[in-house]
Amino acid sequence: MSSPAQRLGAEFVGTAFLLAAVVGSGIMGDTLAGGNVAVALLANTIATGAILVVLITMLGPVSGAHFNPAVTLAFLMRREIAAGEAGLFVLAQIAGGVIGVWAAHLMFADDLLQFSTTVRTGGAQWFSEWVACFGLVFTILATLKVRAEAVPMAVGLYISSAYWFTASTSFANPAVTIACGLSDTFAGIRPADVPLFIVMQLIGAACAVIVARWLFSADAEKTG
Repeated sequence: MSSPAQRLGAEFVGTAFLLAAVVGSGIMGDTLAGGNVAVALLANTIATGAILVVLITMLGPVSGAHFNPAVTLAFLMRREIAAGEAGLFVLAQIAGGVIGVWAAHLMFADDLLQFSTTVRTGGAQWFSEWVACFGLVFTILATLKVRAEAVPMAVGLYISSAYWFTASTSFANPAVTIACGLSDTFAGIRPADVPLFIVMQLIGAACAVIVARWLFSADAEKTG
């Protein structure tokens, strides 16, 4: 079994690489797409979905590969992680996310310290984040129930899809949202818009736990 330090390390490293991929591929895609936003988003999507499969596969056995405070909240609600460790996971995820953003900036010779100016606000965006995070957490919980070894692929494919079917391009992760507020690049979000995104993400995660608990309960299975 992994030690507490190893689990925190896995959450830090995993979230750092996730944000390096999200922001770095956004910069690369935006640079090479020549103004074609659809092409830039496609590049960003492929890189993000791919790195999620890799990170969850290799770090899942260490920490569970949350890389996301909303996912940690879900497992806290299910009593599969203690409150103290959950809090430390969230701190490690946020710190890793910021480091990942800074690494992307350094790789592309951008200013290290930035604040995004990309406006992402309004009812459609907020609802999109509820949908995105509900779907992500439900994907994880449902896949764990029916085919646990498929979680890395399921999560990577879900996020790849949600980049395109949600108006917000599926941040679905408070750590990602906070970190992207510190990057005035393709994947950025204005810091003023961050709090409501996070609120909707956490509500979406909590709703997914409730629905999954009902749908996959022993009673539901007996009556199905």
